[in-house]
Amino acid sequence: MTARRPRPLATAAAACTLALVATACGTGSATGETDTLTLGYFPNITHAPALVGVENGILADALGADVELDTQTFNAGPDAINALFAGEIDATFIGPNPAINGWSESSGTALHIIAGSTSRGAGLVARPGIESVDDLEGTTISTPQLGNTQDVALRWWAQQRGWEFDTEGGGDISIVPQGNSEIVQAFLTEEIDAAWVPEPHLSRLLIEGEGNLLVDEADEWADTDGEYVTTHLIVNQDFLEAAPDLVAKLLSGHVETVAWINDNSEDAQTVANDHLEKISGDRLDDAIVASAFENLSFTTDPVAESLRGSAEHAEAVGLLEPVDLEGIYALDLLNEELEKAGQEPVSGF
Repeated sequence: MTARRPRPLATAAAACTLALVATACGTGSATGETDTLTLGYFPNITHAPALVGVENGILADALGADVELDTQTFNAGPDAINALFAGEIDATFIGPNPAINGWSESSGTALHIIAGSTSRGAGLVARPGIESVDDLEGTTISTPQLGNTQDVALRWWAQQRGWEFDTEGGGDISIVPQGNSEIVQAFLTEEIDAAWVPEPHLSRLLIEGEGNLLVDEADEWADTDGEYVTTHLIVNQDFLEAAPDLVAKLLSGHVETVAWINDNSEDAQTVANDHLEKISGDRLDDAIVASAFENLSFTTDPVAESLRGSAEHAEAVGLLEPVDLEGIYALDLLNEELEKAGQEPVSGF
């Protein structure tokens, strides 16, 4: 991670709170200063386009020598959204539900989704001895965080089966949110019976825990041919308005990175793992990374209909108030870059 270069209004940006999101505290639009683009992402394989784009220098090269690419990493969606709200970052890779929540909480004033990044790569894994979904009733199942993308997926799936549950761990199944690393340990020690998790934790449960994949989430998205958004790229609305040229350059690098990953999977796995080790101090087993890459799909398509579906599912299980997502996508700049690269355009709603 590079050291942040001081920017005008840094103090004011840090002071912005959620209540002031409607005033749009983005540093770019407030000052016109566009010599730095600050990008957020997570130390997760599901953020491989960010890991590879930063590590290989593709994103920095796309921005050009006159622009500094500054980076910040996050471990939770709400933290990244709050940083975007405060103007501490200009854009970030993030999961669908935090983006939906950020859009809802800011009444559509704080962010836009500007590209897809990753699809697929989540599911329900049960410990050895649990062979079918019918064996899950009365068991304890973990998800990474209450209200996060996988938590909503599990609750929606369980609701469709007619099972009752609550946010306190009661019901026909006991849903217990905990961190991904804690989930893996709890699974290995049989403190939990199953978990709905994203990669690479899905592969860790399957390989290290010898678990059984009871539900591949791709099977739950028939209307989108098994594709569903796992990670996409969002931008601070003020920054987009103030510096569309920089956003276009970022998207150019993103398009190039995704294409490179898809053309060089083995090399991309190594590069992503190298960057993970740099930013987290831990390196994943090569077999875990290979398994995760096989289960993931890297794409600039935001798979918009799956975002709408995720919001509807969260509403149905009582974790989201009804939200109008019209206007959340801003894909014109992406489609311009895709046309330059000879690729098909993508669409939002």
